[in-house]
Amino acid sequence: MAQTDKVAAPLSASTGGFEIPEGITIPEAVFLDEPDGGTPSVITTVRGLQRVADILASQSGPVAVDTERASGIRYGQRAFLVQLKRGNSGVILIDPESFPHLSPINEALAGAEWVIHAASQDLPCLAELGMRPDVLFDTELGGRLAGFERVGLGYMVEHLLGYKLAKEHSAVDWSHRPLPAQWLNYAALDVDILLDLRDAVESELRAQGKLELAREEFNAVRERTGFEQKPDPWRKTKGIRDLKTRRQLTALRNLWYERDHLAQKKDVAPKRLLPDSSLIAAARIMPQTVPAVLAIPGFQTRSLKREAPRWVKAITEAKKEPSPVPFTLPASGPPPLKAWEVKRPLSAELIAEAKPLVIEISEQLGMPQENLLTPDILRRLCWDPPAGSGEQELRLALLELGARQWQIERVAGHLATVFTRVRAQHSQ
Repeated sequence: MAQTDKVAAPLSASTGGFEIPEGITIPEAVFLDEPDGGTPSVITTVRGLQRVADILASQSGPVAVDTERASGIRYGQRAFLVQLKRGNSGVILIDPESFPHLSPINEALAGAEWVIHAASQDLPCLAELGMRPDVLFDTELGGRLAGFERVGLGYMVEHLLGYKLAKEHSAVDWSHRPLPAQWLNYAALDVDILLDLRDAVESELRAQGKLELAREEFNAVRERTGFEQKPDPWRKTKGIRDLKTRRQLTALRNLWYERDHLAQKKDVAPKRLLPDSSLIAAARIMPQTVPAVLAIPGFQTRSLKREAPRWVKAITEAKKEPSPVPFTLPASGPPPLKAWEVKRPLSAELIAEAKPLVIEISEQLGMPQENLLTPDILRRLCWDPPAGSGEQELRLALLELGARQWQIERVAGHLATVFTRVRAQHSQ
C-alpha cells in the first residue's frame, strides 16, 4: 500500500457516521427554508438565458449544478428544471423545455469545475441539453470514497454542515407547469448549499489521503456521460418468469416495444401507460382478437382502448415469428460462481482467495469494495487470468478490464501474491 494512503479512523455512531475532532460539539441542525437571497424566478426567454449566461461567465470558481426530472411520470429521463449557482451569482433556475438547448450556459462555464451530487444521474440529461463539464466534483461519490455510511444529499448536508434540507418535493411531477413556488424553493436549496458541501467533502478526502484518487474517479464518471442501453431491455419485465415458451417471450418482446413506442409518442413513462403485469398477462394468454385483449386488466383505459389493434398485431407476429427469441442471451462474461468449480477449478480457487482480500483492502481504505474494484472486474480477472502471476502482468490485465490507475496501484501487488500462491497449490 502506498505511503500516501491514510486509513480513516472509525467513524462515531453518535455523530451519524462522521469523525468529529475532540472538543467540538455539534449544535442541533438548522432547518433551511429558503436559499440565500430568496428563490428566483424561472428563466424561460432567450434574453433571460443570455443574461444568466453572462452572469455565470463573470464569476469564478466552481459551479453548483442540479436537475429535476419527472422519472416514472414522463417518458425518458430528460431534465425539466436546471439549477445553478456560481460565486455571487445567486441561484439560477432555468426551464429547459423553453429552449432547444442550453449551449450558452455550457459556453459560459467553459473550464469551470461542476459540482454535482450523484453526477451519473444528472450528466446524461444535461448532455441532451448540450451541457458537458470540463471538470467534475461529485459530492456523493466523494462521500462514498471517504467511507460515509450514508451519502444522500440531505444526510450529508446535515451531518457535515449542520443544515437540514426539506425533501418533501423530491418525487413530484417536475413536468408540471407552472412550477409551484414551494417546489422551486426546494430545487433552489439543493444548489444553494452544494458548494459548501463540496468544500467539506474535499477537506475530508484530503485528510484521508484520497483526494487525488477521488479526482480520478470523478473524471471517469464525467467521461461516461450517456444513458447506457442494455441489450434486450424487455427481459427486465417484472413477472417474466411466468412465461414458459419462446413464443410467449417473443410476444412479450413485441408488446414491450409497442408499449415503449406508444409511451414515447404520448410522453408518458411506459409503466405508467401500461403496467408490466398487463404485458405479462397478454404474453401468457396471447389473445388474437381486440375484445380478448381488452378483457385483460390494464388495457381498458380510455387512452389504450383505441390502441388495441397494435397489441393484437404484436401477438400475431409473435405467433408467426420463424425464429422465436431464446430463453437466455449468450453469456457476455463469466458464468455464475457455482459453475466455476466444474468448468474452471483454478478460477474458482482464485476468486475464493481474491474476493476476501479485496474486501479487506477496501475496509482498510474506508470505502465500499465496489469503489476499490468492481465485482465484475474481479470476476473477469479470475475467470480468465493472465498467463503469469507477476504484478506487472496483473497490472496490464486490470488496465484492459477497465480498472483505474489508483485502483491498480492498491490491489495489483496483493493480488499477485494471491495468484502466485493459488497457482502453486493448484499445480501440486
